[in-house]
Amino acid sequence: MTEQTQATTPVPPMPTAPPSVPEPIPVPEPAPAPKKDRRALRSVLRWTAAVVAFAAVGAGTAYGITGMERTDVPGLATASDGRWDYPTLTLPPLPSGSPGPFAETNKAGAHYADLRALLLPAPKGATEDKKLRGADGWLATKDFLAEYAEKDDRTELAQKFTDAGLRHIAARGWTTTDGTHTRVYLLQFGTAAVVDEMFSADIAPYSSPGYPLRGAGASVFDEDFPEAARLEKIPYSAYVETKPYGAEHVRQAYLSAGDVLALVVQSRKGVAKAVPFQQTVTLQSQLLD
Repeated sequence: MTEQTQATTPVPPMPTAPPSVPEPIPVPEPAPAPKKDRRALRSVLRWTAAVVAFAAVGAGTAYGITGMERTDVPGLATASDGRWDYPTLTLPPLPSGSPGPFAETNKAGAHYADLRALLLPAPKGATEDKKLRGADGWLATKDFLAEYAEKDDRTELAQKFTDAGLRHIAARGWTTTDGTHTRVYLLQFGTAAVVDEMFSADIAPYSSPGYPLRGAGASVFDEDFPEAARLEKIPYSAYVETKPYGAEHVRQAYLSAGDVLALVVQSRKGVAKAVPFQQTVTLQSQLLD
């Protein structure tokens, strides 16, 4: 057994007077955080769905892409990566008691809001193409079909649209200062099932577009289009013209959004830039969500 010894520490005598203790330095209370506007906070919470990476000038730049409720949608400002300066976007009101296009109760996938109000507006500084406004904001089918190169394709598509119950077409177009010409078309049908079948079987197969556009030449699926830019409920097929280019380089994308089939086309002499095309397709998708 090892004998344990408890050490005793001597206790110093008490001083006759307490030592002088410096006064504690007061620490200021942290300033209260400014109150955030409830509407702004809700907007921030909605802008958390995905991040889209765009590469330009050898560097990556990211910005937020969201799935939105029917409220104000912030536009994206022009940045060094080539994004356009879109105005603040606003989703149009739904008729009283009408569900959104992807609500569980909306079996037809119908957009009850005015389709013309779901068109992406032109970015700041662009010149609008007034010819695409049509009569009362509705474009004639023959004017839309003029986008396609072959006469036989135009005839075939006209019949397909009639058989599928095409209701109307809303369109908008503009030209930016760098010479990029943008056209956006929204074709509304009776049900989402009709659009889905047309999109997957005829119009927008994976490898290349089903019907070549005027001036596009050979086009292939755009493998560089960011997957993060895709909205879960809106399938897309994006294509890019391959070399040798024609008079203009063409990019195009089809979107299947409920009862709406959308086509976004951008063309430019030289090369149509990838970033504004991706930005335009994504924002138009969000307006249809």
